[in-house]
Amino acid sequence: QLLLVESGGGLVQPGGSLRLSCGASGFALDSYAIAWFRQAPGKEREGVSCISPTSGYKIYADSVKGRFTISRDNAKNTVYLQMNSLKPEDTATYYCTADRSLVKCSRYNDMDIWGKGTLVTVSS
Repeated sequence: QLLLVESGGGLVQPGGSLRLSCGASGFALDSYAIAWFRQAPGKEREGVSCISPTSGYKIYADSVKGRFTISRDNAKNTVYLQMNSLKPEDTATYYCTADRSLVKCSRYNDMDIWGKGTLVTVSS
């Protein structure tokens, strides 16, 4: 069974930071492009960031550019999303996804493998 498990979510004050982690079980991430999505209550799902298998290609949504950084450690079979200068509008459930297609990742299309999500709440 191919599983992705997110961790690192929680409650943080505006201006604070969190680092989300995404671990894989049952498969090696090094052949997969990884995208982070988020969905806030009552809002549509939004693609946040995408990274290629070898980290040579990274993109970000305009809403997080300059504040979020995606990275991966294939030796640890883990992908990260460092989130700085968090704002209340970043509050959402964040999902890690994987697909062999970098095109799908870059277009934030429906990815093959999804985690169950981790909740990030930015509030004072």
